[in-house]
Amino acid sequence: MSVARIQQSRSLVDSLAVAAAVLASIALIHFVAGNTIVTLAFAGGLTVLGLLAYTAARYRPAQREAMELAAPDWSVTVAAIEQPGQAIAITDRANRLVCANAAFELWFGSSMAPPRLPVDGGSSELLAKIARNAWRDGSSGEVVTIADEGHSWTAEAVRAGRGDDFLIWRFNPVLRAEPLVAISKYLSGTFGRILGAAGIAAALVGPDGTIRAVNPAFARRAHGDEGASMVGQEFVAQLRSDDRDRIYFTREAQKGSPQTLVHVPLSDPAAVEGGADKSADEAPTLMLLLDSGVGLGGWGGETRGQVPQLEALLEQLPLGLAMTDRDGHFLFANPAFRRAAGIEGRNLPPYPSDLVIPRDKTAMSDAVRRYGQGPANSGDIAVRLRQEPDDPVSLGLAGVRGLGEASVLLSLADTTEETRLKRQVAQATKMQAVGQLAGGVAHDFNNVLTAIIGYCDLMLLRHTPGDSDYDDIQQIKANSNRAASLTRQLLAFSRQQTLQPEVLQLPDVLSEVSQLLKRLLGAKITLRVHHDRNLGPVRADPRQLEQVIINLAVNARDAIYSGKAGEGGSGTLSFATRRVEARDIRRMGNEIIPAGDYTVLIAEDTGGGIPPDVIGNIFEPFFTTKEQGKGTGLGLSTVYGIVKQSGGFIFAGNTKAADGTTKGARFTIYLPVHNATEEELAKAEVEEAARNWSGGGRILLVEDEDMVRAVAERALSRQGYEIVTASDGDEGLEQVQAGEKFDLVVSDVVMPSMDGPAMAREIRKLQPDLPVLFMSGYAEGQLRSQIDMAAMHFIPKPFSVQQIADKVGEVLALSRKQP
Repeated sequence: MSVARIQQSRSLVDSLAVAAAVLASIALIHFVAGNTIVTLAFAGGLTVLGLLAYTAARYRPAQREAMELAAPDWSVTVAAIEQPGQAIAITDRANRLVCANAAFELWFGSSMAPPRLPVDGGSSELLAKIARNAWRDGSSGEVVTIADEGHSWTAEAVRAGRGDDFLIWRFNPVLRAEPLVAISKYLSGTFGRILGAAGIAAALVGPDGTIRAVNPAFARRAHGDEGASMVGQEFVAQLRSDDRDRIYFTREAQKGSPQTLVHVPLSDPAAVEGGADKSADEAPTLMLLLDSGVGLGGWGGETRGQVPQLEALLEQLPLGLAMTDRDGHFLFANPAFRRAAGIEGRNLPPYPSDLVIPRDKTAMSDAVRRYGQGPANSGDIAVRLRQEPDDPVSLGLAGVRGLGEASVLLSLADTTEETRLKRQVAQATKMQAVGQLAGGVAHDFNNVLTAIIGYCDLMLLRHTPGDSDYDDIQQIKANSNRAASLTRQLLAFSRQQTLQPEVLQLPDVLSEVSQLLKRLLGAKITLRVHHDRNLGPVRADPRQLEQVIINLAVNARDAIYSGKAGEGGSGTLSFATRRVEARDIRRMGNEIIPAGDYTVLIAEDTGGGIPPDVIGNIFEPFFTTKEQGKGTGLGLSTVYGIVKQSGGFIFAGNTKAADGTTKGARFTIYLPVHNATEEELAKAEVEEAARNWSGGGRILLVEDEDMVRAVAERALSRQGYEIVTASDGDEGLEQVQAGEKFDLVVSDVVMPSMDGPAMAREIRKLQPDLPVLFMSGYAEGQLRSQIDMAAMHFIPKPFSVQQIADKVGEVLALSRKQP
């Protein structure tokens, strides 16, 4: 009997039992009450209750069925995403792995979920970035490439689900290009014909033993037609051997001349990373066939004369190749091998082991001896060269027979350019990570400093000079401002600090700090300043330019005290300003500086100059040549960050004395001349009038940090503004949605749940003309690049009570003056 019939029978029995119970209850009520009306009322009540119970019973299975349908069937999902060659994973909002296909588990395992996968540091940052983009925008917006020690993949993510609660990740393997396949073009082209004219038949053979390319000489002897395509044919089928193990072409049989077979494994260096071994059987092979009967001179024995041909071939191949005899002595090395081994322009050492570090000498010697005296086979070994002791390389070895003394063929890829690029990428990644860390630390620290400085200002309003607490409060405020300058230095070298540019003259800035410079330099160091005439104005932050000048002066002072040219601590520091016009820039032929008018600041000292081996690193953060504990390495990196963020250029070099020796260091800073537009002049007039604002207003203050919100509220209340506060973006938006009217919104940028920009966009939908003043410890330029919004203003943290009051008055005055 089927399950459906059993359920129907059970339902029928249950129904009959219920009907019998109802009839018995009605009969009992009629017997007890003895009244027909009471009996009918009771029967009607039971009927109503029965209908309700029936409806509920019918509704519950339907609801249960709907719930079962609503729950996702992940087994079906796994079957749907099972695609060969592509890894697919689904994660929830907590970044937990919901399901994944077999390829994902094979490549990454099932213990970790994206974006936290076992890949390198740079790849982890890329995965975290596209995850944030996907949650925010619905898709990652770009396809990134990630890698671990041996593999690479492209990765992308897209948001999905009824409630957009899941991310779908797709990973596709990146097939690494095989640069040696280009040899096939050599063989089928002019180079292959040259080999044929020299009596060399060549074939490129894949790891499966099939032919990938041949030169015309091989095609003629193996097939009878130079133009024949032999791609895909078995290489061993083209040759045969006699009872004396002499090799002949199958087509020629013993009518042809015996051949000497040279086996050259073309191991792909890109497939050997971090010193990991890779079998030569997985690489293509170059097979060279030379007539053994040709009596040419060479290394000796029966094969004299084959070596000049072979050397000519090896000279041209795009792979570092060398040969040794059976005892391991070097016989020959082509230019590519010399470059890769770091001995270009020098004599070839006696043994290959002389190229590696002492720890690898024994392994290298044993490998050469094994391949030279054993059967003809091939392989590779991971060694570290003397020129690059920290980077293992893969050295290929192959036993060679039939060339007299020649015994072992060595192959080494020239990875000089690849190593240089890897170091540049690693340095750029390190700089980016340090910059992001500095930006995050400075942002959080600026919130703390805002509260400290604000409360100090409020306390000073209740104290007067001479009070017992007045000097203590001033000391707290002074040290807080000093801490704020340190955060600006952190942001400066990462080019994330907030600048407050003004139109100024460089001589005025030098004049402001000249007295401070004299105290910094001391009595033994002479300060000289010279200015050109008709200098153009520049637009920069005067406080940041002062920081640049002070850092250069401190750097010069330390160099003079420690340098040979500054024995006894005496020397000279010179600052000079120059006017450089566009035609001068074009005459210089500098590709870095665009043609235009510049005001140049030159700082020269007599401290002995910058050593050539460190001049390329002096602008890196935390790089210092001073003793441990005597330098932070932030001085010149801060200078570089400020100059670049100000739109300028900085160059470092050395000055020469009359006898040609290095005299000292020279730093040259180019700042573009600023030409004010009519709009800027008109805006300056409006801002000047706005500073005197006293019209009051109603302000919505949104800040998630309680201490910062309290300081800002008290500062603005003192100015007569009516303040309404909110602790996050959601609460601030609710105030506007409730019908509250405001003259200005003052908001933090980074807040939990809804951030400041998102809240401002929603508010603008309700009140399009409402101005917004953002408070943030991040850079204004970075903020404006991410937020495209009219009537948006900015005040950097930390700020004082007076600064935020002045900025609010300025914004309100501007909003009232605009039509």
